[in-house]
Amino acid sequence: MALYLRRLAALALLLSLGGCSTISGWFSKDDDDPTEPAELVDFDETVRIKKLWSTGIGDGQGDGFYKIQPVIGGDVIYVASADGEVEAISRAKGKRLWDADLDMGLSGGVGLYADALFVGNADGSVLKLSADDGSVLWSTELQGEVLAPPQSNGRVVVVQTYDGKLQGLDFDTGARLWTYDSDVPVLTIRGTSVPLVNGNTVYAGFANGRVVAFNMDTGGILWEVRVAIAQGRSEIDRIVDVDGAMALVGSELYAASYQGRVVAIDVSSGRKIWQKDVSSFSGVSQGFGNVYVADENGTLSAYYRNGQGLRWEQPALAYRGLSRPTPVSSYVAVVDFEGYLHLVSQVDGQFAGRERVDGDGARADMLSDGNVLYVYSNGGKLVAYEVEPRS
Repeated sequence: MALYLRRLAALALLLSLGGCSTISGWFSKDDDDPTEPAELVDFDETVRIKKLWSTGIGDGQGDGFYKIQPVIGGDVIYVASADGEVEAISRAKGKRLWDADLDMGLSGGVGLYADALFVGNADGSVLKLSADDGSVLWSTELQGEVLAPPQSNGRVVVVQTYDGKLQGLDFDTGARLWTYDSDVPVLTIRGTSVPLVNGNTVYAGFANGRVVAFNMDTGGILWEVRVAIAQGRSEIDRIVDVDGAMALVGSELYAASYQGRVVAIDVSSGRKIWQKDVSSFSGVSQGFGNVYVADENGTLSAYYRNGQGLRWEQPALAYRGLSRPTPVSSYVAVVDFEGYLHLVSQVDGQFAGRERVDGDGARADMLSDGNVLYVYSNGGKLVAYEVEPRS
């Protein structure tokens, strides 16, 4: 474990300085390395993974270790690439409806509200685009890399940057309305949490291990919760980023941190409902009364949403660099660092199906709707899969 943490921290530091562009070398082939990725196990497949369509999007995530998210809007998927391509793709056929070349690199996106899209780049530019044709409606210059999709409620656009800031912009003009500046630790993991908007409230996770609720109009703090407390003598031991996506179900918010916990929070008061020790940087999801999380060691776990503890865990994907778990139909999907898509049962965590998406892997969170799963690979391949039980 110590060896793995050293490698992860070194990678995060190099990436934050712009000195590393790939994950090559993260996974050692040394037989004495306890963190060597697990070999894939054989199993009887009980689900059919049918490719519906596939299309290429620019250079995908590029060389900046980005995690540019696509987003679903009705019958369309909006997706962007690191080299500045933004495209609208038909969900039914994978047909390109329009594409726009922004003539700039991108590092964060895509956010969506009504007929507006939002993207950002490593220089701090935030752009509002028309969802009808990709034309630029406004551009605002901020400081700090934009590594997550900007979010909006139709009045305010919230943007989280790598330098620990959360900023509110006017939806119509892009003018800056307010700024929140968090304390940023000396060493952090590459990335930021995706702000989660609920009406006039936005929830954001920060590198200091806190989740904070804000009033969207004013930027005023409603409450803040410590998901993790930095401990240990070294800066490596004190990394507690809340980097992955959170999940909101009714009045309960679920979040996870690196070297910390997965927690359930009552959003009306900011009170912790329950917490479990987990170290994760890929985020959480929910379904079937469970909260799903993939920990840093590659164990995929399901916790009861009501706080009764662990329902099941699947450890057979150890150290395979799992993506955020994504429920689809009756299954949970994860992609590993070699680009294998794995489906396990939401009921008991047993393997149900496997498919190779792209050898480059897929960092971006997958999207699902019913029994259709959308995977955006690091290399720029956007693929739609239909998931059905085998007869």
